[in-house]
Amino acid sequence: MKALAALGVAGVLASLALYASLHVLPPSAGLDWSRRTISQYALMPNGWIFDAATLLLAAGSAAILAALHRTGRLTRGALVALALWVAGLVGVVWFEKHNWQAGPSMSGDVHRVASVVAFLSLPIGALLAAGRTPGRARWVAAGGVVSLLCFTPILWAVLAEPWTGVRWWQAIPLGTVERLLGLAEVLTVLLLAWWAVRTEGVRDREGDIRTVRTTIKT
Repeated sequence: MKALAALGVAGVLASLALYASLHVLPPSAGLDWSRRTISQYALMPNGWIFDAATLLLAAGSAAILAALHRTGRLTRGALVALALWVAGLVGVVWFEKHNWQAGPSMSGDVHRVASVVAFLSLPIGALLAAGRTPGRARWVAAGGVVSLLCFTPILWAVLAEPWTGVRWWQAIPLGTVERLLGLAEVLTVLLLAWWAVRTEGVRDREGDIRTVRTTIKT
């Protein structure tokens, strides 16, 4: 279990390094990151870095989910929600976003749905998982709450569009909001890994105590 969690953390940290490189390496360094979404990098000549980073994040999250599942702490709802996070990340890569120079596409529509599924399912899964266990789980719950709060500007922009007349992606600095949301969600994934390891440690100690008690009684 600890090996799975460690492998997952390594994958998540590697994905962060690749995402960061897109902001400093040409030609993607020239992208206006305050306005353009992260997936815009996939349309650039070095877009393979975005694809690799996202798949690494999905693989790392899957390993952490497997480790957490082995602790027995996940409800079925939490397991489904966190699995949707992984599936959403894969969908973001598999279905490329709209290339507005060529016009909208079915792939872009699916990409947008996959993004929303990923962004919402992770914090919901974290909250469902943490709701079953007090103590250290409060940090996981905090990560879920912060992630949802980071999503609220996007929700506000979409809902306010009929009244403001401003297209939702222009009403807010979408790139900045999405990057803050992404960082909050990656941190939540790392908190899930930490919780899995700490939970396993507690179970090991409890098992040792039960063994000692049984030995004393016999």
